[in-house]
Amino acid sequence: MNKLEHRIPPPILMVFTAFAMWGAVRLLPGVHSSPVWRFAGGAGFGLIALVFGGSGIRAFLRARTTINPVQIDQASQLVTAGIYGVTRNPMYVGLTALLTGWAFWLAAPWVLVGPLLFALFIDRFQIIPEERVLITNFGSEYEDYRRRVRRWL
Repeated sequence: MNKLEHRIPPPILMVFTAFAMWGAVRLLPGVHSSPVWRFAGGAGFGLIALVFGGSGIRAFLRARTTINPVQIDQASQLVTAGIYGVTRNPMYVGLTALLTGWAFWLAAPWVLVGPLLFALFIDRFQIIPEERVLITNFGSEYEDYRRRVRRWL
């Protein structure tokens, strides 16, 4: 087990990444783009974030299982219905979409590296360790689910 696994709550990491993207735009040049396009891209990805993230949280709350990604071992239910039939990680898809919308708003295409690095970090240090716990807790039920539904999209 790596020391970074399950240590940084993904929403905190997302906020840190957003601030880093904002700071980078202040240091390096952006591109001129219409405020309409910036708003449309930001709002579009924001809507995607709301749908995926909100649906994921709602499904966990309905199932009365933990939404705390740092204490995944407290998961009491395996949620596979609704948005979880589209992706095994809708909340992480939502956070990544939110960062992508932020990149659009910042009007600097090169800051799209922020959402990419966020997704790679989450995949390695959050999702893979979560999957180990879910296999231990839910066995073949989780293995079957994992074969049917993609990790991201």
